Amino acid sequence: MKRVFPGIFFVTTLLLAPGCSSNPKSPEAQVSPSMMMNHDGDSMNGHEGHSMEQMNHGNNSQITTKVKLTAPKSLAPNQPINLVINIQDATGKSVNKFDIFQEKIMHLIVVDDDLRSFAHIHPEYKENGRFEVTANFPESGNYTLFSDYKPAGDKEIVSLMNITIPGSVPLPKSLEKFIKTKTISDTKVNLNISEKNIKAGQEVTLNFDLKDNKNQPIKDLLSYLGEKGHLVIIKSSSPLTTSDYIHAHALKNTTDGKIEFHTKFPKSGTYKMWMQFNRNGQIKTADFWVNVE
Repeated sequence: MKRVFPGIFFVTTLLLAPGCSSNPKSPEAQVSPSMMMNHDGDSMNGHEGHSMEQMNHGNNSQITTKVKLTAPKSLAPNQPINLVINIQDATGKSVNKFDIFQEKIMHLIVVDDDLRSFAHIHPEYKENGRFEVTANFPESGNYTLFSDYKPAGDKEIVSLMNITIPGSVPLPKSLEKFIKTKTISDTKVNLNISEKNIKAGQEVTLNFDLKDNKNQPIKDLLSYLGEKGHLVIIKSSSPLTTSDYIHAHALKNTTDGKIEFHTKFPKSGTYKMWMQFNRNGQIKTADFWVNVE
């Protein structure tokens, strides 16, 4: 049985929150919608969806940011789709200065409703608050885009955007088994958790042990975005919000073949983790489900 999305439906919803840390992103202010539906067919013949704005407080600074996502009118699964993300201040003026963090100006995480599909891509900054990126959505259905960027001199901001790819969609599948070992081509990844039972709000260490096909610790890991590894965690929720998103930093100076992260899970529930690392110049992704009490 399949669910069917007739025609083309495109919606963008943005929730802004303070950005990257080992803790989850939790909104600190009320979000007020600013409706900006537009089907006037710009250079991309695009749709501009709903836009929302939120005040980000930190380091004695205040910033209100509006973010617009533009996509082509014709959307299809498993095809390259050009997206434009425009960042503006409260007056509608483009935010044109950004700080680089983790070697990029913007990080974009794309997942589907069931958290089966995952992509971590980096839009290219075109100046005047405009970012461009090509994304591929493997199946029809609903997708959430978490955009992480840092206006110059301010804290990072995470925005949440939604896009629907039309067509028939398989019904949700049951969750994968809560296995602790994944093999990715020539690399075996074992997940070790400091706590037998993960408790909501409790600090936890996630240790990823990487071994080669001879069962020896990996010694040829390369830096990825300035660290030994990159970890994104998202709570299985409907709909997804910025409070479901966790971005953790790898600890430095760990032993060969080990990538460790300290973090905490804000609420009980089921979470999916994607740990990325660089081996032989190839970015590999190991995904795991965990349950939080």
